[in-house]
Amino acid sequence: MLLFGLLLLTSALAGQRHGTQAESNLSSKFQYSSNKEQNGVQDPQHERIITVSTNGSIHSPRFPHTYPRNMVLVWRLVAADENVWIQLTFDERFGLEDPEDDICKYDFVEVEEPSDGTILGRWCGSGTVPGKQISKGNQIRIRFVSDEYFPSEPGFCIHYNIVAPQFTEAVSPSVSPPSALPLDLLNNAVTAFSTLEELIRYLEPDRWQLDLEDLYRPTWQLLGKAFVFGRKSRVVDLNLLKEEVRMYSCTPRNFSVSIREELKRTDTIFWPGCLLVKRCGGNCACCLHNCHECQCVPSKVTKKYHEVLQLRPKSGVRGLHKSLTDVALEHHEECDCVCRGHTGG
Repeated sequence: MLLFGLLLLTSALAGQRHGTQAESNLSSKFQYSSNKEQNGVQDPQHERIITVSTNGSIHSPRFPHTYPRNMVLVWRLVAADENVWIQLTFDERFGLEDPEDDICKYDFVEVEEPSDGTILGRWCGSGTVPGKQISKGNQIRIRFVSDEYFPSEPGFCIHYNIVAPQFTEAVSPSVSPPSALPLDLLNNAVTAFSTLEELIRYLEPDRWQLDLEDLYRPTWQLLGKAFVFGRKSRVVDLNLLKEEVRMYSCTPRNFSVSIREELKRTDTIFWPGCLLVKRCGGNCACCLHNCHECQCVPSKVTKKYHEVLQLRPKSGVRGLHKSLTDVALEHHEECDCVCRGHTGG
């Protein structure tokens, strides 16, 4: 009887321990789930803070091999010097789960500006390596998210370094989105870019490729053709001398003009901002008219159409409407020397 009682007591204690362990495991599971929710994209409490004083890098787990599933990792890079910015450069080896309908819904890496919560970009897939990103201050946040399905390789690796504000590239984000700048300031910024791709990257860092493709869809009509000089006559040396003098006298020649000034369109930005046109130029030293002073004026003027990128503020919302458009500019095809005060025919 005593032995039977001891067996019952031992069984009860074992059951209690098993129940406690099960409860603990269940509690841990719920705690893990809760932590996973809290460690989402919107919660900075679980981020890893990295003090940046020299070059370094962060990467997805197991890079350049397949990264784990069901993960959320957050890094905040903080420069030791408050007066510098942080530049991010993605490794050429980049590959995450492909987007759905051009949207990174499942596995992605994104870069956020901590000062105002602006998402500088979110990337996935493997078609294009993300471009350089530069912080607005001395901090920048990076998030990596993978769901429970279809991990890819190689993942990502981001190299970071410190840059001084005055030496950053033209594609650096400004304190405000480009479309929020006054048109005159935006016009100055747009003019500084040397290629259309750089310009669209600056205006639309999140979707610049799509915007670039949209611009070149064949939905417009080509209206103008290039201006072509007539053939010159060079028969003998004397004619050659005369022709050379004519080239530097009153003749049509290339001039650079501002489209905004020519069209008096202060509400619109054009890229390129300046175009070459033919305008009368040169002196009238051999003027045949008997007058005190001759001036060079156009005697034949035509309109030529030039296809350019047009940027206009959207009505009622922040952003810029981008389209290819034809602008008509005056070209001088023939010039004459006339007495000052008279106009050409």
